[in-house]
Parts: sequence; structure tokens; C-alpha cells
Amino acid sequence: MKTTLIIRSNASDIDFALLKDGKLTALNKESNENKFSVGDIFMAKIGKVLSGLNASFVNVGYEKDGFLHYHDLGAKLLSLNKFMKGISTGKIRDYTLKNFKLENDIDKHGSIVNVLKPGQHLLVQVVKEPISTKGPRMCSEISIPGRYLVLVPFSDRVSVSQKIEDAQEKDRLKRLIRSIKPKGFGVIIRTVAENKKVADLDRDLQNSLDRWIMMSKKVRRIKPSQFPVKVLSELNRASSILRDVFNDSFTNIVTNDEDLFVEIKEYLREIAPDKESIVQLYKSKTPIFEKFGIERQIKTSFGKTVSMSRGAYLVIEHTEALHVIDVNSGNRSNKASSQADTALEVNLIAATEIARQLQLRDMGGIIVIDFIDMHTAAHRQKLYDHLKAAMSFDKTKHKILPPSKFGLVQITRQRVRPELVIKTKEPNPSGNGEVEAPIVLLEKIETAINKLVTSKKHDRIVLNTHPFIAAYLTKGAFSVQKKWFLKYKKWIKILPRDAYQYLRFDFINSQGKYIQ
Repeated sequence: MKTTLIIRSNASDIDFALLKDGKLTALNKESNENKFSVGDIFMAKIGKVLSGLNASFVNVGYEKDGFLHYHDLGAKLLSLNKFMKGISTGKIRDYTLKNFKLENDIDKHGSIVNVLKPGQHLLVQVVKEPISTKGPRMCSEISIPGRYLVLVPFSDRVSVSQKIEDAQEKDRLKRLIRSIKPKGFGVIIRTVAENKKVADLDRDLQNSLDRWIMMSKKVRRIKPSQFPVKVLSELNRASSILRDVFNDSFTNIVTNDEDLFVEIKEYLREIAPDKESIVQLYKSKTPIFEKFGIERQIKTSFGKTVSMSRGAYLVIEHTEALHVIDVNSGNRSNKASSQADTALEVNLIAATEIARQLQLRDMGGIIVIDFIDMHTAAHRQKLYDHLKAAMSFDKTKHKILPPSKFGLVQITRQRVRPELVIKTKEPNPSGNGEVEAPIVLLEKIETAINKLVTSKKHDRIVLNTHPFIAAYLTKGAFSVQKKWFLKYKKWIKILPRDAYQYLRFDFINSQGKYIQ
């Protein structure tokens, strides 16, 4: 699988598009106005402490206070507070923790009113960005993520990602990390650390330790009267995306921003020197997302209805509490030997597309999928295994329940930032209201043509459509119509119809009858 990262930069935003074998699988937007990203660390002020919820509101400088539950305080809260107080007063100048004496853990079943007071200063980290009317979700169990390792202050524990299954490799990594980790810090070994050399792991560990020391120095310089204040920012989105998803499958990283180009090359020089050459600076006058076909895929992937192959499609609905996805076979016909086999085939295609959609839109919370009914346990198991495999590439925490007898599958997916919503409809050029983007209509027309040609039932196919659409399909020496001829080895005649509304199109056979 070939992976390409396309980065588009303008004055206010940076957009990141991840393509796998040319297909858009992830889209992220970083705004200069976003000051509360997952991983950011703040020196905050405690607001109201609510014993009934066993939680507290936290002032981090956002219009809505952050939310901090007792279970998110971390067992080492007292050690964290002691260390931060020592830094602020100047009593502690060694930020490595090697000579720091830890305090006792707090009671994991305790009450928040016993450990936090209104007006108290506390170091907190963003675990969920502001969503809708809610402020950010915070925790005080601080972690500093790196490429291969996550550094956890005030701990001594070394743990390994569950996705590393080789027991010998787990033991090797644990032994290496225990031999190089600094005293007073725990380490979580990430999946990408598998088979890495000790030099790579040590360099990554030192980078995270340097960030902790830099943050501690910043806390030392800031006066308490200036709190709340951000004391450590997450890496910029380009570096954080590379840190979390970069692997050997990456073949190109292309950006239209010269500063980002230099920054990414420097970052790759640290984590994967042999891949530095794949970074390219885009200089063409054609917009970068147009050049790589991303705008087209955005228009066809973010609507309420998402088309799949051979007429099958998804309908995606959103409510306040959950997302509902309905799988439809459309007017699908194939060579499957039975209705059960057809249902399974459509469901497998849908499962692959749903895994892509969840990651692409960053849908979180509860997702209920209404697959086409399957009446055999073997088919339901096959669908479940296929969906789990398709979702295995998703880095966001999720859990999938097996299909019910009615074909319903429930997924929970961690929500840490607002869902990506892109409006795909456009003003109706021939009247009031809105219509689908033209590119979506063209996708539907070609899907229908593919179905008709594949069926081999029609000697002659005539497309009847609005004059605007007909003109677009036939214009130029190498028109869309001619591309269809080369692709399907069949000439599709296009007939403009003045009476047709903008979105209407029909096909007619050699007898002049409408066909589907």
C-alpha cells in the first residue's frame, strides 16, 4: 500500500489529506485560532469543585471552563503538585526527578473535595478538545508523547502496546527501556517501536525528556498571577500526524508551503533519515488539492449519502447522542448464487467504506450500523472479522460488538475533537434551494454507466441529461465521453434535454426505452 500525505497551507489554516493508494482516508484541518489541541498542557486554576459529580471545573483560558473528573487526576497528583510548587518557588531547580521524593498515591475511590480547592493552581493536559457547547476535557496525569515512546512523569512503570504480539519482542523492548529510562519517569512503548534499535529509542526518549525540562523552566518563569497559561504545546499538526501515522508505506509528502517543507524535512531527518527525500515542495499553479484529486473525493465522501460500487450506498445520519449508518444495496445485480451471498457481498464492501468514513470524518461516540440482514451465523462472523480488520488501521481507540440477528453492529469510538463536517451541497443554479455538487452527479452517472456496461444487456446506450451537464461531458479533444469510450470500450451517446431539471438523467436503449 502506497501512502501519500498532501499538506495545503493558506493564511489561516493548514489542511492535511492522507491518501492510501490514491484514496482519501483522513482529512485534518489545523486552524491558527485553535488554542486547545489534544496534548496541550496548561497551568490552570481550579474553579467550582462539585462533590456530587466528583469533578471540578478548570479555568484554562477558554470561554467555557474545562472539565476534570476525579478519575482523571492520576494517582500521583500529590507528587505533581509538590513538584510544581517547588518549581514556582525556586526550591526545585533539578527538573529530571532523579532526586525528587514522591508523595503517596491518592485514594482511587476518594472524593475530589479532599484533594482540590477552588482557586488552586494545577498542571492539566487536554484529552478532548472543546466540542459544541462543552469546554475541553482535562486530566492531570501528564504524558509527553514521542515517536516510539510516551514519557510519564512520577511513575516507574514500563508498559508495551498490546498491538505488539511477539512475547520475545515485548521482553526485549522492556529490558532496553528499563536500562535507559531516567529515574522518576515511566514509559509507554508504542507499536511503532517494534524492532527498533536502542539508539532510536534513546534519542526519542531524550527528546521527550527535553520537552519536559523546557516546560518546567517555563513554569519557573511565569508568575502565578499570569495563570491560566499554556506551558507546553502539542507538536504542530504536521509533526504530530507524522509522529502518529508515519511508516514505511509513505511514498510522498507534498506541501505548498516552503516553511512546512523545511520543517517536515528536519523532522524526518530525526525519525527516518532514509525517508527525507520523499518530501516535495509543490510549485504548480494548479491548486494542490485539485492536482491530487482530493477536492473531488471530498465532494463525494462527505454527503449524507455515500456511493459505493455497483449501485450500493450508505446513508449516514447524525443525532445528538449517536451516529446511524444504513447500508443499502440499491438496484444491485450480480452473479451471486443467492440473496444471502448478495447481502454478504454488499455488507463486506460497506464495512470497508464505513471504516474509511469513521476515520475520514473523525466520527466519535456511539455508531450504530444497520447492515443488510444476514440469517447465517457464518456470514455474520465473516462480516465481523472483516470489519475488525478494516478498522485495525484506525489509531483512535474503538470497540466493535458482533452483529445482532438483525444485522445491527454497534461501535464505540473515542471522541477527542469535533467531527469533521464539510458542506457538499451548492446553490441551485436553476432555482431556489440547494443541489448536490456537480462532481457528485457525475459520479452517479458513471456508476450507472459501469453497471449498464457490465451487465452486457444493451447494444446501445444513450444518456439523456441537462444541457449544462451534456456540454461538460462532451467538451474538449479528450472529453469525459471519450474517456468513457476508452475505459468501457463502448460509445455512450449523450443527448441534451432542455426539459430536464439540473440533477435528472436517464438512459435509453436502441428501442428508445428507458433502462436502469
